[in-house]
Amino acid sequence: MADIKAQDKDLVFALDIGTRSVVGVVGRPVGDRLKILDVEMAEHGKRAMMDGQIDDIRQVGALARTVTQRLEGRLGVRLERVCVAAAGRALRTQKGSFTLELPEEQSIDAEQISALEAGAVSAAEESLQADGDSRRQMFLVGYTVAQYRLDNYPMANLQYHTGRKVEADVVATFLPGEVVESLYAAMRTAGLQVASMTLEPIAAMNAAIPAELRLLNLAMVDIGAGTTDIALCRDGSVVGYTMATVAGDEVTEAIMRSFLVDFRTAEQIKRSIGESDELIRCRNILGQEERVSVDEVVQVIQEPMNKLADAVAKQILSVNGGAPSAVFLAGGGSKLTGLREKVAVQLEMDEKRVAIAGNNFALSAFSDNLELEKPEYATPLGIAISAGLGLLNDSYVVILNGQSAKLFRNGVLTLRDILLMNGYTYADMVGKTGRSLTVTLDGKRLAFRGEPAVPAVLQVNGEDAALTAVVHAGDEIRFVPAGRGEDARRTLGELLGEDFYGKAMVNNAIAPLDRPLAQGDVVLTLRQTPPPRPEAPVAPPAQAYSAPAPRVRGAAPEAVRPLRPREVHLFLNGDPLTLPAKEDGAPYYLMDLLEYSGIDFEHLDRAVRLEVNGVERGFQHALKEQDSVTITLN
Repeated sequence: MADIKAQDKDLVFALDIGTRSVVGVVGRPVGDRLKILDVEMAEHGKRAMMDGQIDDIRQVGALARTVTQRLEGRLGVRLERVCVAAAGRALRTQKGSFTLELPEEQSIDAEQISALEAGAVSAAEESLQADGDSRRQMFLVGYTVAQYRLDNYPMANLQYHTGRKVEADVVATFLPGEVVESLYAAMRTAGLQVASMTLEPIAAMNAAIPAELRLLNLAMVDIGAGTTDIALCRDGSVVGYTMATVAGDEVTEAIMRSFLVDFRTAEQIKRSIGESDELIRCRNILGQEERVSVDEVVQVIQEPMNKLADAVAKQILSVNGGAPSAVFLAGGGSKLTGLREKVAVQLEMDEKRVAIAGNNFALSAFSDNLELEKPEYATPLGIAISAGLGLLNDSYVVILNGQSAKLFRNGVLTLRDILLMNGYTYADMVGKTGRSLTVTLDGKRLAFRGEPAVPAVLQVNGEDAALTAVVHAGDEIRFVPAGRGEDARRTLGELLGEDFYGKAMVNNAIAPLDRPLAQGDVVLTLRQTPPPRPEAPVAPPAQAYSAPAPRVRGAAPEAVRPLRPREVHLFLNGDPLTLPAKEDGAPYYLMDLLEYSGIDFEHLDRAVRLEVNGVERGFQHALKEQDSVTITLN
């Protein structure tokens, strides 16, 4: 081990973390195929995986380390970078829509389309979050645009078209953050750096169904121990993923119940089917030696196999809309005697069109000394093939804020794609303007805009970059999320201005001028004439002499004097109140009684309630004789 070599950049190391075992594959690209140098497999000592998901991170990491060390010892290479795949069981698919309103009619560019799609993906994630009890981090696996619209008109492509409003509908697929993080944590425990991550159904398809065969409508069914992953292709592309919760463990458990054996023994019995027609020797949980015939075992597993075939067929028909042209069965569970025929029956297909995967492995991989045509190698070989032959552009390391980025998708990856895959949202990239404030002032609706967002910092290898920038192997990304702009804020005094003098009500309650306004507040004012400034007193007008009015002989004195306005009699807070008549004969308003209430309006700590005759009124309500007014603090 003293002269052990470092892992060079062309050497591909893949680990398939399965429910029952961990399989390691090491290979190197040679031409358009991957030469497999070594394969190693080790089984979990106890159940560290539950239905394809990591339960015991430390135990999985230790077994991955064991597999790695065995390969290192035989190859004389220090393996440090690993390619892995996440189980398809936890995949969540959701629709999302987003709209961008442009300030003016303009030509739509790639950056705006990128932001639009990012917004739709974030909307899909928000919809998923709304279905749960608590917010969880979701990682984007991939998405497709179902529809664009420009000014409400459906479009296939927005770029270079001109308009004011653009919309996008997407269908996005996510993995919960805990699924991704547990896989990364297990690899860190094993002393390995994740170089790429894909999905198990994608990997298995890349091994079992090479790209040149995908013009046909084909299904790949990977039957593991805990789950059955299904991928479908058509017209050259993978068009759908699904899974069934029924898998190989159901068959094993049926054997356990029938023959009273432990799980490991039941697994051995299951594997013996088809290898020999002789009796299978085993020991049951009572310590008794048993000899079980193959026919007995075959009879016991018929029911769970029927259940498995039925579940597989239903999922394929649901996603594909009908039976495909052919089906490939992969994974250890695919070798169960009679399962292939049962799947064909359930799909109403010719048995010849349902095959065990392995025959096509040679199109993408080969070995000088290893037998690779085993269906259980579909996923581990697929992970290695995907990375080694560049079938996934996530087969390289990209550094995001000092850490290896989590990458999933096929095809070219942009900066926006990588940010979405690593849990960032549209708001993180573009930011949000602060919330606006809308109030009504004396019947007029006023809106105040929030502050613009603080732009995100987005750099690739130290240079500023756009969301549409393509990211390459080894790139280092620095990203500081955009900050939300400040919400619009106004106090009552700021709304009314420095020159305002008088009283104001907010939502029918007297309010001080330093009161902060809230969304939807209704403000009414009673402006008053301010007192004269002390520094500029107004001199009283000179008294002019006027002759007394002539009296009419025989007329009563009242006939020559003008009528004086009458006093106004009211009740304030239950007490009688008499107000002198206004000289111009104008009515009294509710606002006029504030000074008689005994409330200190300059130092209010609570809202004021105004009522006239038991009905809440505004302070511009005109009062009538004998009205009962209530002015109190709430």
